[in-house]
Amino acid sequence: MLGVGGARAAAGSLDVATLVAFLLYLFFLIGPIAALTIGATQLQAGLAAVSRIDEITELEVEVEPNASTLMAPDPGSVADTPIVAFDRVSFAYRPDQPVLREVSFSVPPASQTAIVGPSGAGKTTMFALLERFYDPSEGTITLSGTSLAAIPRDILRARIGYVEQEAPVLAGTLRENLLYAAPDASDAALAAVIEARLAETLARLPDGLETEIGDRGTTLSGGERQRIAVARALLRRPDLLLFDEATAQLDAANERALRETIERAARRCAVLVIAHRLSTVVAAHQIVVLDRGRVRAIGSHAELIEGDSLYRELVATQLIAAG
Repeated sequence: MLGVGGARAAAGSLDVATLVAFLLYLFFLIGPIAALTIGATQLQAGLAAVSRIDEITELEVEVEPNASTLMAPDPGSVADTPIVAFDRVSFAYRPDQPVLREVSFSVPPASQTAIVGPSGAGKTTMFALLERFYDPSEGTITLSGTSLAAIPRDILRARIGYVEQEAPVLAGTLRENLLYAAPDASDAALAAVIEARLAETLARLPDGLETEIGDRGTTLSGGERQRIAVARALLRRPDLLLFDEATAQLDAANERALRETIERAARRCAVLVIAHRLSTVVAAHQIVVLDRGRVRAIGSHAELIEGDSLYRELVATQLIAAG
């Protein structure tokens, strides 16, 4: 623009004042054009977000098929009644690809059960069935003697605590994160879980429970995020506590602290752990060995070391293959 305009001004075919005016208009246009470009980019991002929201709103709603027959399990059932029992449970995401085949085992009250097996054996699928994200193709799963199919999903999930491998921590204060799943928890219950599991974390936070911990817990270590997830789950006082490879990404010190927390939790509720490390397995009251969707063996660490070759192989590799 400057080159052509300057040449024409030098040749006398264009006034210098006209050239300067034209350049000023051009400079004034740069801002609006840039704003239009940024606006178009933001519009595309917004449309993509709306598309994802639409996908969620169009998901099938969970419907209780037999609402008139639903019931809540009796938490005061007979003491020796298993908290969870799988009875010949089979399941397949696709009809020709079964994931679980006639799985049977039970989880006693106030105990710790570890599930181990090679990758793809069906461990995480069992957790999905327990929370009724899916229903078994065959067989029955019971909670305190009541079939899961007869329990309303909200009541069922209220009795289950879940700690996953990457513990989610939300933007907000520590108090808000702890009370997220149990907003009606008393101050005494909150103080109890903090004293047992978060005393060190709370001591170093500048504003205590009111400290903003950042989106995804950016101000916390991995072990602290995991302890918050455990405290949040226990604050609900669940009958069944699920750990999905919760120690997989922790260092030795944090893994030991979390293992001690699991052992304490097993004194008051049933704990079901997808085990990734040998130390977690050794501490379990019973171990369920899964292989290709079937229960291969059930027993203590010592019993399985002696009687099951797959378990011995997993132990020899420190159960790393079980992830």
